[in-house]
Amino acid sequence: MIYFDNSATTIPYSQALLTYQEVATKIFGNPSSLHQLGTNASRILQASRKQIANLLNCQEDEIFFTSGGTESDNWALKGTAFEKSSFGKHIIISDIEHPAVKESAQWLQKNGFDLSFAPVNEKGFVDTKKLAELIRKDTILVSIMALNNEIGSVQPIKEISDLLADKLGISFHVDAVQAIGKIPLESFMTERVDLASFSGHKFHAVRGVGILYKKRGKRINSLLHGGGQEYNQRSTTENLPAIASMAKALRITCENEEQDTKKMRAMKEVIYNALKDYQDVYLFSDLEGFAPHILTFGIKGVRGEVLVHAFENHSIYISTTSACSSKAGKPAGTLLSMGVDLKKAQTAVRISLGADNDMGEVEQFLTLFKQIYQKTKKVR
Repeated sequence: MIYFDNSATTIPYSQALLTYQEVATKIFGNPSSLHQLGTNASRILQASRKQIANLLNCQEDEIFFTSGGTESDNWALKGTAFEKSSFGKHIIISDIEHPAVKESAQWLQKNGFDLSFAPVNEKGFVDTKKLAELIRKDTILVSIMALNNEIGSVQPIKEISDLLADKLGISFHVDAVQAIGKIPLESFMTERVDLASFSGHKFHAVRGVGILYKKRGKRINSLLHGGGQEYNQRSTTENLPAIASMAKALRITCENEEQDTKKMRAMKEVIYNALKDYQDVYLFSDLEGFAPHILTFGIKGVRGEVLVHAFENHSIYISTTSACSSKAGKPAGTLLSMGVDLKKAQTAVRISLGADNDMGEVEQFLTLFKQIYQKTKKVR
């Protein structure tokens, strides 16, 4: 088996799974309980929070645990919108956001908020000048992803941070779900960022756990009310084994980031340089300004799902676009926003590499690609 779908989900580190098992079996108390078992659980919870805060270069009370990237995005947008509604009701997101952001914003639009979409250029990068033109006196929130999940374009977060530097009434949210461990932390966790979303299963932790970074002093409404966990901001008993596992996975990811990204970029370059020599291959991703692990391409006249299944028949796993829209049969929304026509966009498939992959797998992929390409000659 060759697994080239790491942007959909990653295989958990064995160390992270071991941590999950140990905490689940040995530290099974509720962190809110007053007895010793609860105290032990609370210590693990706070140790995990401290480790994650150190790795993300922030304070412990700026880290909030969630069920994953979708909840973090929903909470960031809805919590900010309702907290700041008395100051304004205008929200700006990019035209290429993940559904967790886009659909949250559209839900807010149906509930009385104004929504504007910042466009992207033909390469898939947010146009900062056009974003600036959208800002109004009643703008309360700007949400831009750090790294696009469909084609891998790295967004100009520093440039947008500079744009918002003197507009402190506007909260700045970054969906960093795809970015952690792939691009430098300082490129998307700037001083101007108020909120940032992370998801454990994107960096080799277990599923069902995530992080919302909320800058100290920033107020957002709670979505979950009850027992007052997470500094009275997110009530529900904490998923302690998953949180501890995520802290371990994040530490390993950060420690290995330099060597892992170098390895992934080298594999991507080999695939990119091989595919660009085929006459009827579309390359939607590039090398410069893009993630080291994501490469999106298509074969003229061949729908993406056909190509996915052709590779799957040989135990090579890739995807059409994002995992959230692939089963719905939707073409990559990012490509349409870039001005790619529908027929061309429907050919798109995505390779997303991981540190577990190697050049031998790349070679096998390219050998099979050549065979599939030859078989599609009549369609092309």
